Amino acid sequence: MPQFKHFPLPDVGEGLVEAEILTWHVKPGDTVTVNQIIVEIETAKAAVELPCPFAGVVTELLVEPGKTVDVGTPIIVIDTDPNGEAAPTNGAVEPERVPNLVGYGVKAVTAKRRARVGAPAAVPASAAVSAAVEPTTVVPAPVIAPEPEPVAPAGGYVPLAKPPVRKLAKDLGIDLAALAGSGPGGVITREDVEQAATPAAAPVAVASRGERRVPVKGVRKATAQAMVESAFTAPHVTEFLTIDVTPMMELRAKLKDSPEFRGVKLTPLAFAAKAVCLAVRRTPDVNATWDAAANEIVYKDYVHLGIAAATPRGLVVPKVRDADQLSLRGLAEALEQLTATARDGKTTPADMLNGTITITNVGVFGVDTGTPIINPGESAILAFGAIRDMPWVVDGQVVPRKVCQLALSFDHRVVDGQQGSQFLADVGALLADPAVAITY
Repeated sequence: MPQFKHFPLPDVGEGLVEAEILTWHVKPGDTVTVNQIIVEIETAKAAVELPCPFAGVVTELLVEPGKTVDVGTPIIVIDTDPNGEAAPTNGAVEPERVPNLVGYGVKAVTAKRRARVGAPAAVPASAAVSAAVEPTTVVPAPVIAPEPEPVAPAGGYVPLAKPPVRKLAKDLGIDLAALAGSGPGGVITREDVEQAATPAAAPVAVASRGERRVPVKGVRKATAQAMVESAFTAPHVTEFLTIDVTPMMELRAKLKDSPEFRGVKLTPLAFAAKAVCLAVRRTPDVNATWDAAANEIVYKDYVHLGIAAATPRGLVVPKVRDADQLSLRGLAEALEQLTATARDGKTTPADMLNGTITITNVGVFGVDTGTPIINPGESAILAFGAIRDMPWVVDGQVVPRKVCQLALSFDHRVVDGQQGSQFLADVGALLADPAVAITY
């Protein structure tokens, strides 16, 4: 007899609560295998392809593309015994674990902490995080929404809604008892709450050019929340430096013709990344983070370098892991792969976690500089501006040179002005004269 299994939306990142269904790669009637990619979703951090946990035949797609659903919500039904060959179970339903799926997991990292003066010493610790998705095995029956946590109001009526929806209703001041749920079994959905919170539109004059509204969700929503949190939590300081990078550009041209760098896309950003990694050795404060809960500054003995990348879905900041251990060629290759993956929308949530310091390459857009906002969990971000031919004084003579502007924003709780200035000066010196690196 048929064996129907529901695959619930898994948590593919740290603390994921919802995701949008972007594209189904299967349809009812299709035969699927374990680890076959069946759907692409967009989380708050990235677009992710989900592998199938079962082998069988797709019987129903429970969520349409464009819909946002909570983690744990069934999204597809698969008949794992379409030919009726499974042994009878006498009505008993045996739980079954999902096979190990490709692409899940979060990289574990370690860090060392140094307590503030007067604070108790912290005990270093490290932990690895792993997760497995447990599907719900059911007999053929209509889809029934999972039982939400009841909060019984006066009169005994318990409105059906999941915890995230209850929190949204509380934040918006909506009484769930007054709503009629549009979800399966009368469950109140996020859309029901949002609709109740939207006042009826009053008649207005239509502008000649009109307007277009786009829902804020996915990567854009997460970026907005992170930037607001950072801007109003960490006291930002931004310093600027203009440098002559002619020697760096001359070295780049020389290296591109050498056998070691043949076939490698050696960009000015690779030099900036190498300069940042070298300068961090002399000023580790910029690679640390503020732990308000523990009243500690956490110093990292590794550099997970974030590279801000513009994508069709918004700004993402994937990381080059252990960038301080890579050669200039290794950094160039890592940056090329990282940016290509980001622009294709294939960056995974795990690739954007646990960064220590970030570079935003505004120069690629022809912009000279700016005041970048620090990524949450970090203490510094460097804006790398456009390289332009500019008049420059060399040995008392005004001559054309390759000139670039740098801007460093740092968290003044962690980095004092002296440390921030020293780091920016070191990066500038390394870009202005790469031979300085031999002194580090």
